[in-house]
Amino acid sequence: MFALAAGCAGETEPPLDVPALKARLRDTNAIGAFTKLALKNQVDDLLQQFRVHHQSGQKTGVAPLRQPYDMLALKTLCLVQDSDPSLARTISGSLEAIWGILADPEKFNSAT
Repeated sequence: MFALAAGCAGETEPPLDVPALKARLRDTNAIGAFTKLALKNQVDDLLQQFRVHHQSGQKTGVAPLRQPYDMLALKTLCLVQDSDPSLARTISGSLEAIWGILADPEKFNSAT
């Protein structure tokens, strides 16, 4: 699904974590100020959904949050892929690592 941002073979950057992703998005010139603000609010809303889920102690997994996560990731990739392909490649290569952080309550709490 996120292959659209895949770069040339051999161009592998280490995966981003949540704070690093926020910093890279804040620093990129590929997104305008108002779009950055809207994206930040959407990221914060999604993080709050994970926070509520983890604090609830529910035994069910975070699978219902996967679709909103994927949609936000795709939107983010679309916003940066043309003007900041390096960031798009890094985000694309970090999606599963970030999901792993968000899905794990202990990793989530230490990362946010």
